[in-house]
Amino acid sequence: MSAANLQSEVQFVPRRSEDRGHADHGWLKTFHTFSFAMYQDPRFQKWGTLRVINEDRVAPGEGFGTHPHREFEIFSYIVNGELEHRDSMGNREVLKRGDIQLTSAGTGIRHSEMQHGSNPVHFLQIWSLPQRSGLPPKYYNRHFTDEEKRDVLVPVVAPVGSKGVTDAREGSGPAPVQSPVWLFSTILSPGKSVTHRLLRPSRGTQRKAYLHVIQTSGYNKGKASGGLLKVNKDLFLSEGDGSFAQGAEGAEITIENIGDQDAEVLLFDLE
Repeated sequence: MSAANLQSEVQFVPRRSEDRGHADHGWLKTFHTFSFAMYQDPRFQKWGTLRVINEDRVAPGEGFGTHPHREFEIFSYIVNGELEHRDSMGNREVLKRGDIQLTSAGTGIRHSEMQHGSNPVHFLQIWSLPQRSGLPPKYYNRHFTDEEKRDVLVPVVAPVGSKGVTDAREGSGPAPVQSPVWLFSTILSPGKSVTHRLLRPSRGTQRKAYLHVIQTSGYNKGKASGGLLKVNKDLFLSEGDGSFAQGAEGAEITIENIGDQDAEVLLFDLE
């Protein structure tokens, strides 16, 4: 089958940046891809096992005080600034750009996420639904440099038991998640492209995906701007934009940077 046919097998539904849920609390500027807190839209409750993608900016001296979670896989992707994590498992850590922190909440944890240092922190808060309930809580941290992510899709989160995934609290390879979801990250240079082939679904014939272009040029609650990407033949995304995608095993998603600046992109491949 030709590359064009493989690309045409993927169906996309864009999620434009300006259509996301949004709140400006002064100390917190946040965008919600899915229903969250005061933003509720029955059309956007979840996508497969993916339940939350919040793009947050937290002002100095502020953050999310101690609060409980259970039966969610919660990961933070740090874009800029520093985030201090504390939890009831005894973990205390300052996260910086390139860090992926994953908390498998299981039967229940309490944690806080506070801005650290003198600059605001910009990060993505992502939740997925676990495949099994009643699991013991666990904490993981991974780090991926900009150089590692340059013009390639790097797996930064992957299902427990997948190739290259370990149960070490810290280490190399993707952070282990108790969900059927892979998260890939890339920093795409102008003129460069990357291609992902959808993984095999565990049931049925269709696999889901989600693309998100991070707002690296700065906070913007209007129409997406900054970097410009072309996805397959006719989908164009800028910073803050995303897209739902669905296709058969092996169907291709090609992301090309047609703008004049770097673009940082997250790609989820999931059930």
